[in-house]
Amino acid sequence: MTLVLALVGLALVLPWGAAAATRRLASLLPPREACAALTAAAALLAGGTLAALIGLFHVPFLTSLEQIPLARAAAEWPATVPVAAAAGAVLALQAVRAGRSWYEHRSVLARAWASTGEAVSDGDLLVLADTDPHAFALPAWRGRAGRVVVTTGMLRTLGRPERDVLLGHERAHLKGRHHLLSLTADLAAAVHPALRSLRPALDFHLERWADESAAASVGDRRLAATAIARAALAASTASTTSTAGKRSRNGGPLLAVGTGPVPQRVEALLRPAPVRPRGHGTRAAVAALAAAVSASALSGLALAYGLHEYVELTARALLAG
Repeated sequence: MTLVLALVGLALVLPWGAAAATRRLASLLPPREACAALTAAAALLAGGTLAALIGLFHVPFLTSLEQIPLARAAAEWPATVPVAAAAGAVLALQAVRAGRSWYEHRSVLARAWASTGEAVSDGDLLVLADTDPHAFALPAWRGRAGRVVVTTGMLRTLGRPERDVLLGHERAHLKGRHHLLSLTADLAAAVHPALRSLRPALDFHLERWADESAAASVGDRRLAATAIARAALAASTASTTSTAGKRSRNGGPLLAVGTGPVPQRVEALLRPAPVRPRGHGTRAAVAALAAAVSASALSGLALAYGLHEYVELTARALLAG
């Protein structure tokens, strides 16, 4: 049982290193691929953690399947019941935190849609009469298609070409269904504290993805950089008392042009468009990091399966003895 606990403990510790490796891997990739790597790693690492905990929680159940009384199993493995109880408590806490993240996600969407009741619709655009300059992507909700929400204050702040950049940015969030990637990261963070560090990185790369899409749509990277900087500055200095301001600054399912470290985003737009890693050294680094993350993510699943097999073999040995 000591070996089992050591292996499961390893599965729970690995996400700390894997999260750091994933952030490094994302920094070497173009924004879209970086978002895919961060989201996939978050989901896999969370799955491995859950598998390890569920394996521990099910040890008494597995012994019962082998027709071994719980008292005898506890005599052979004194830690069986306490460890299973601890795993169950952690699983319950994770379920509560994940449920709260899901509820907050849905609540933000519901309130944001409610706040657009008096907005003027123009295609996929909803214009709010608000002097504070704000804009954000509002995902689909209960049969209503996603919309780009922008205030009159933001429209007055930007010139026509800059508005095109802003709208292209927010439309990229909707088209890429970026709110679902954010939700995945939030749910994963509810499973393991190490995965919380992936959310800021994902927010940054989601904004970079939208920035690059906007720059491509207008065909002018410098214009895109100027528009992003101006819109983000206006939104950050505006009052946050309005509904649009609160929703866009809080992030979550509502991604806005001012999310993330804007100076780094603007600097990236002033450089050539990102490409996939080139050069033997960079490709080797990407491959090594990807392998490390994959191994860490899959280790929890493998250890959970190994735990199941170990309990079955030990139970058979007890019965034979």
